Amino acid sequence: MRSIKLGPEERAEALARMGERELDVLVVGGGVVGAGTALDAATRGLVTGLVEARDWASGTSSRSSKLIHGGLRYLEMLDFALVKEALQERGLLLDRLAPHLVKPVPFLYPLQGRGWERPYVGSGVALYDAMSVSSGHGRGLPVHRHLTRRQALRQAPALRKDALVGAVQYYDAQVDDARLVTMLVRTAASYGALPANRARVVGFLREGERVVGARVHDLETGGQFEIRARQIVNATGVWTDQTQAMVGERGQFHVRASKGIHLVVPRDRIHSATGLILRTEKSVLFVIPWGRHWIVGTTDTEWTLDKDHPAASSADIEYLLEHVNSVLAMPLTREDVEGVYAGLRPLLAGESDATSKLSREHVVQHAAPGLVVVAGGKYTTYRVMAEDAVNEVVHGLDQRVSPCITDTVPLAGAEGYRALWNARAELARRSGLHVARVEHLLNRYGSLTEELLELVLADPGLGEPLSGADDYLRAEVVYAARAEGARHLDDVLARRTRISIETFDRGTAVMAEVAELMAPELGWDAAQIEKEIEHYRVRVEAERESQEQPDDLAADAARLGAPDIVPLK
Repeated sequence: MRSIKLGPEERAEALARMGERELDVLVVGGGVVGAGTALDAATRGLVTGLVEARDWASGTSSRSSKLIHGGLRYLEMLDFALVKEALQERGLLLDRLAPHLVKPVPFLYPLQGRGWERPYVGSGVALYDAMSVSSGHGRGLPVHRHLTRRQALRQAPALRKDALVGAVQYYDAQVDDARLVTMLVRTAASYGALPANRARVVGFLREGERVVGARVHDLETGGQFEIRARQIVNATGVWTDQTQAMVGERGQFHVRASKGIHLVVPRDRIHSATGLILRTEKSVLFVIPWGRHWIVGTTDTEWTLDKDHPAASSADIEYLLEHVNSVLAMPLTREDVEGVYAGLRPLLAGESDATSKLSREHVVQHAAPGLVVVAGGKYTTYRVMAEDAVNEVVHGLDQRVSPCITDTVPLAGAEGYRALWNARAELARRSGLHVARVEHLLNRYGSLTEELLELVLADPGLGEPLSGADDYLRAEVVYAARAEGARHLDDVLARRTRISIETFDRGTAVMAEVAELMAPELGWDAAQIEKEIEHYRVRVEAERESQEQPDDLAADAARLGAPDIVPLK
């Protein structure tokens, strides 16, 4: 598969080509489901366009728990079909589709003494393992094991001795969610899809009852144009209802937003060799290894305010700290928190008012002739959602279309990844980088790492770490703008890298350096560089202020104090 870049020239060409001819499919929404749908359609031979109003994965798909999992708690709800489906997808991603991005991660479930708890939890995890093996993928994951208290404390010395009598350890998988979406978009482009971010659908074209295209506003240039398509897919997640409203067709279901927030703390604040999963009165709480950090989450509360920038309140943060501290020998404080992020789950509304009980199943339907909507679901099952959406598209096309093949299509960077991993010492010697740096690149870019090493060989200065965020190389910033569709400073600091949540200053110490590296790639002058820096600084201030507010209403008002770098209106 040839490597396709998503730079400024490629974006302009994609927009031009989408305006020149009628597409078979136009996908609206550049999160994981939209990107997956574009890949599915393109690999079936359909002429496919993909537009996203902001940046790739800028909504829910960059703000998840970063887990690829079967949903162990769904077993307790007896939702065996959903768990089996998710475990099969987990295995595909680990083994074949994205081994460079999706990695096994261990979790410890502390047992607290009730006589029935060990056999209850143990039988559930045993069934989880058995369903994973029966899926035919992911056989390389270790099976669960029962631990005594002493064994558990050896694995996780951070736990209070009186917080457990023993434990069960099992494995799931994790991913950098935004990076997977970027690779999905690049893979779709390599098979002929035409992707463009910062391209907002402002209305739909109709001929009688039929939807025949979309009016698109290029937010970078200010221009508007029409894209005609035989079928359109609405894959806008929590914005599904607003997108449907543009055609006056809400569909037969409603999407509600549930807010989940996460805290990021340094790795040395919790002494453990394994992740943790804790039961709360409402749901479960994860403590997830994340490089040199831990991610602690999540909450599950209804959100009816601004969907573009969901805000974490002080009450949200205190809720997570209280629950994780209930088992830690050395409690975490607000001062330990490096980063905070809030995301919205798109849940299909049911009869229950509790968002934790709303459906994680997905729905696909023809909401109007020419318009397919896909909503709900889980990050892990994005490929199944995409397949179902394209199957529904095919019903509206008067032609024979090949079946889905995305279970056999590795994402960009997957092919050759394992061979390069085995050769990482040689890659380090050739590039002059430390082998740990090469490993970092391989686990973010896979076999595309060679493209970054070419940048370093051409300009050794790009092999230096960023001065304010030394986990990342200067080359990664240049590559983000040149090849990965980053258009603004926020795109790099929040999604192409995770600097915005992995540093105590939230990226402000490195923002000027990053802007200067991006400028030549994107044609920025001094005024635009200053605008980008100021916008990011104001964004960080607004987020910090929102996290000091007592409730959602006040937090939302504070977060809205920072406008978008490119207004959607």
